[in-house]
Amino acid sequence: MTAATTSRSATELAAAIRAGDLRAQDVTEAFLQRIAAVDDRIGAFIEVWDESARREAEAVDRARERGADLGPLAGVPIALKDNYARRGFATTCASRILEGFRSPYTATVVERLEAAGAVLLGRTNMDEFAMGSSTEHSALQQTRNPFDPTRTPGGSSGGSAAAVAARMAPLALGSDTGGSVRQPAALCGVHGLKPTWGRVSRYGLVAFASSLDCVSPFAHHAEDLGLILSVIAGHDPRDATSLTAAVPDYVHAPEPNAQGLRVGVPEHLFDDALDPAVEQCVREALAQLQQLGAELVTIKLPHAGAAIAAYYVVANSEASSNLSRFDGARYGPRRSGERDLDTMYEDTRTAGFGDEVKLRILLGCFSLCSGYYDDYYLKATKVRTLIRRDFATAFEACDVVACPTSPIPAFTLGEKLEDPLQMYLCDALTVPQSLAGVAAVSVPCGATPDGLPVGLQLTGPPLGEPQVLRAASAFQQATPHHRQEPGL
Repeated sequence: MTAATTSRSATELAAAIRAGDLRAQDVTEAFLQRIAAVDDRIGAFIEVWDESARREAEAVDRARERGADLGPLAGVPIALKDNYARRGFATTCASRILEGFRSPYTATVVERLEAAGAVLLGRTNMDEFAMGSSTEHSALQQTRNPFDPTRTPGGSSGGSAAAVAARMAPLALGSDTGGSVRQPAALCGVHGLKPTWGRVSRYGLVAFASSLDCVSPFAHHAEDLGLILSVIAGHDPRDATSLTAAVPDYVHAPEPNAQGLRVGVPEHLFDDALDPAVEQCVREALAQLQQLGAELVTIKLPHAGAAIAAYYVVANSEASSNLSRFDGARYGPRRSGERDLDTMYEDTRTAGFGDEVKLRILLGCFSLCSGYYDDYYLKATKVRTLIRRDFATAFEACDVVACPTSPIPAFTLGEKLEDPLQMYLCDALTVPQSLAGVAAVSVPCGATPDGLPVGLQLTGPPLGEPQVLRAASAFQQATPHHRQEPGL
């Protein structure tokens, strides 16, 4: 029962529960048993909400028995990255500075999941305050890649990616600022969607870089991304940056196919930095799309090479402002402060923040300093505008842009910790889309000779989620890559 249940898609589970073929309680129990069986080897979950999950599943079964209308995610278990607020539950962003904090309110997306009948399984590990590409900067525990426990699951949403890859949850929420869902999705062999910035409310998502942060889901199946997006997308008056555009039907979209789809290929991104095995898988994926009726069009993104530099100025500048609220006066344990207020701030933040967070705050403060602002932050925002224009020009010639998600497969734990620049370069192919604010999805497209997953990234224009999901679904239906299982 457990294996048969945990191997099913979220869409299949929701339909079976609605029809009465499966009980929500049995589905939830199957995933809780799976977590108990394998997570000691993976470390995806910081906390499992087993008691509340069982109560939520029981409520779904009772509602069905009395003939009540069930929500689109009724009884479907979902894991949450540890940077979403949920009233009465801990939210720590995998940081010591939020130790003991329990949220007094609930994030909009969590409210929408609850209203849709989802069963919330627990909170997953992450790089502290979402700053990292390997989940090694968590202050709480280490998360391992289900396909090779000596390697990283990617980051910063590595816990959520690993949970879905290891069949501990059919769906999970992460957050994507510069690739923090797409990159771990690629490294863990699952689907990961970054919606258009503003498509999903950020209210209740602990901010890293406000002009970049996106609520983003993981799933085994592309159709499941449409299912969860249909629940969480839409305007929220509590988030002034959320878009007011109508939400299309992501679930009952036209039959997925690639016939006539114009796929833009930025050949200049297939450079020496790309692992040969990754390039081979992506080239084969492009050939597959062509066989399905897509037209490959060579395009250019002239300023993509400057994206990493611009991103780490913009993101760190915003982080230095957003994280100023964590000072010991309002959140988490307070340190010292016996002499004066400044000492309390200094001691609290020194003890509470990890080294990577401190580094990024310092870099952000420097970029915003008088005398340096024009040379760094202002210049980075101009580069961002150029990148946005590059994508707009590209979409005049194509419907989606295709390239690798990550230039390399999952790397060994500890391999890049001593060289932050090499870690940052892991996001070289996902950061341009974040700066442009466009929609993008990572799709499993093969594996290296060592069995490590590889991801194909499909990018659409702003509010282009329907076309990237259409392309992702068409590719998934024609290939077996999404069925690749870790040997747990």
